[in-house]
Amino acid sequence: MEQDDTLTFSFHGEPTPRLHALAQGLKEILEVHGYQYAPLAQAPRLVFNFIDSEAPQTYRRRAQATFVISLMENHHTPADPIAAFYPYLVRALSNMLMVYTPGQGARFLTLELGHYVESEGERFYERLYERIAPIARSVLVIDNHFEPDLEPELWEGDKLTRALHYAGQKLAEWDLLPAPFRIDKILPPDDLRHVKRLYGIGGLSYGNLSVRKDSRRFWMSASGVDKAALRKIGQDILMVKDYDPRENAMVLSVPPHIQPRRVSVDAIEHWMIYREHPTVGAIIHVHAWMEKIAATQFNYPCGTYQLAEAVATKVRDLPDPVRAVVGLKNHGLTITGRSLEDILERIDGKLLKQVPMI
Repeated sequence: MEQDDTLTFSFHGEPTPRLHALAQGLKEILEVHGYQYAPLAQAPRLVFNFIDSEAPQTYRRRAQATFVISLMENHHTPADPIAAFYPYLVRALSNMLMVYTPGQGARFLTLELGHYVESEGERFYERLYERIAPIARSVLVIDNHFEPDLEPELWEGDKLTRALHYAGQKLAEWDLLPAPFRIDKILPPDDLRHVKRLYGIGGLSYGNLSVRKDSRRFWMSASGVDKAALRKIGQDILMVKDYDPRENAMVLSVPPHIQPRRVSVDAIEHWMIYREHPTVGAIIHVHAWMEKIAATQFNYPCGTYQLAEAVATKVRDLPDPVRAVVGLKNHGLTITGRSLEDILERIDGKLLKQVPMI
């Protein structure tokens, strides 16, 4: 992966007096850790967006690589903080929401419903930094290079793509998709429609599946498609053939007559695992959990190189990387196997729908 290693940050919006003081503390701790303040016009890596609970304003990103943390002041803790605050995360189009209660501390929410609290006191700003750093240092791998060179005999799929279709249907039967949390119970209808448009959610769109085609390529589900209906090559299922580190993009083979969809944002993670472990034949990612499993240390955002590296490291360190189960902190599971059937047999009846939030 080739990237600009300069870590930059900025602020957007009008803070309350207490949020202004919080921002000063964050600025100082970020600079201690090597970050540089930059004007918004320079598309900094990290933007703190001050929002008002009455009318939260979005920060319109100038670059895909920018991560947004919205800051909001609150004066009491509601009975159900996730239900109360999650809509603000969505309305502000943020990667993370920090709700600051003066005298008490900061509450964090992420899109995957990771939910943390840091109380004011010793090392308060250092602890806030430790929560922010995984997002601030992450690099998205979401660009796709489409090459219209897929072999004609694969334009209608093969036995492996049919196995992907079957596996997606099984996950739907187990009610693992779209996610272990009921976002429709948290968001009002208008916000739910908004987040579906924003993140391309349609049908059973969370999670992803892939299966190895040969030594360098694998089939994988597309982003934002119904995983219970994986059929059309180039739109529901894509052939991933490489990762281009200079462009920080996944390289895909598609039929020349198809307007392709993007591949799943986790393609970089699957690519790393297949490249390192030639006998891994399939990978499934679901928003569920299993007891007594190895898990990543940080809640990195989906589609980032850092999340892929963290998962690949855990797979490598397990006794049998070919049949690994790795927990993604506050997010879900990545499971490797010799085949999709092998994975489904191993996890059948063992999955917990609720991901523990730590």
